[in-house]
Amino acid sequence: MKTMTPDEIAALTETHPSWKMVGGKLVRDWAFADFAEAMGFVNRVAFMAEEADHHPDIDIRYNKVRLGLVSHDAGGVTHRDAAMVAKLDEAFPLL
Repeated sequence: MKTMTPDEIAALTETHPSWKMVGGKLVRDWAFADFAEAMGFVNRVAFMAEEADHHPDIDIRYNKVRLGLVSHDAGGVTHRDAAMVAKLDEAFPLL
């Protein structure tokens, strides 16, 4: 799979402003009321990731969750990552 160009990534982050490029990944942070709520979110994301067969990097710090998307097998961000960004933003628009 071909990686996205810098212009394509810029257009994606303009359309999905909660996502930023950090360390070669598309990254978005969420904050929740407590650890249990954060874990509930992570479990919902895990289900979506299994369905898509594309798994984000997940960092959990008590009530904060960071998701990172990159196609390791392609060596960068691909349209597969962009599709997952859109799915996550649709499923969790206000979080």
